[in-house]
Amino acid sequence: MTENYIYTITKKESLTNSIYLMDVLAPRVAKNCYPGQFVIVKMDEKGERIPLTICDYDREAGTVSIVFQSLGSSTKLMAEYEEGEAFRDFTGPLGHRSELIDMPREELSKLKILFVAGGVGTAPVYPQVKWMKENGYDVDCVIGARNKDFIILEDRMKKYAKNVYITTDDGSYGFKGNVNDCIKELVFNQGKQYDLVIAIGPMIMMKFVCLLTKELGIKTIVSMNPIMVDGTGMCGACRLTIGNEVKFACVDGPEFDGHLVNFDEAMKRLQMYKSEEGRVILRKREGDTHHSNDCRIHAE
Repeated sequence: MTENYIYTITKKESLTNSIYLMDVLAPRVAKNCYPGQFVIVKMDEKGERIPLTICDYDREAGTVSIVFQSLGSSTKLMAEYEEGEAFRDFTGPLGHRSELIDMPREELSKLKILFVAGGVGTAPVYPQVKWMKENGYDVDCVIGARNKDFIILEDRMKKYAKNVYITTDDGSYGFKGNVNDCIKELVFNQGKQYDLVIAIGPMIMMKFVCLLTKELGIKTIVSMNPIMVDGTGMCGACRLTIGNEVKFACVDGPEFDGHLVNFDEAMKRLQMYKSEEGRVILRKREGDTHHSNDCRIHAE
């Protein structure tokens, strides 16, 4: 945690016992980033690269907000950093911005959109909901978690979403059930109609949301940021099949048509990637398609 590093933490907030929000001073990233994109954080010279989706940004202050859960050794170390300390690298913005931003305004104004956020996935949902409100569009949002203790950014989300529905698996807060149960409640019992669902959260959650929305005939976009490791397309971790095409979440996404994502393949592959033996098998099996040749990094 050396003072020679320039990406200073200007704010640190504990959202839960294990989930943290940090504002990091990175003026050029803040000036150029948009909802849907991500950054790569490296704490020091020996630290690993950690891809984190952008939660918010303040172009005037030159800060970017990131949210992370302290699970592995690197994120546990990151959680020990305090305001005034700094990271070695804060690279970005990376990935493609949300397609909502580039959609013709007349077309966007006609869509009834539901955002579905699961756990830490609430962080990348938030800037999209905020952008929609700031540009004059009303959206609904479902925030789901195992229990009340893992619901994050509720108050912030309520400032920008027209309706925010909270659901917990154990019923400790809000609607009792998972996000799919809540979607069914909204559509079947409350008569809500949606043209587009944007779901971000754990892989298994996004898979089952897509199965439901496909039955309902609702176009669905998902963010595949949970499978990113290196963030450049060179490690091969985020290789996935979209329809009949091979894509990489970090350089081609992270957002894709959820109804075209092969979730079962992606989850099985990610599990294999966690071991050295599995990585060797994947490299041999996939050959030249194991990593992306389309690495696009714009460093801060």
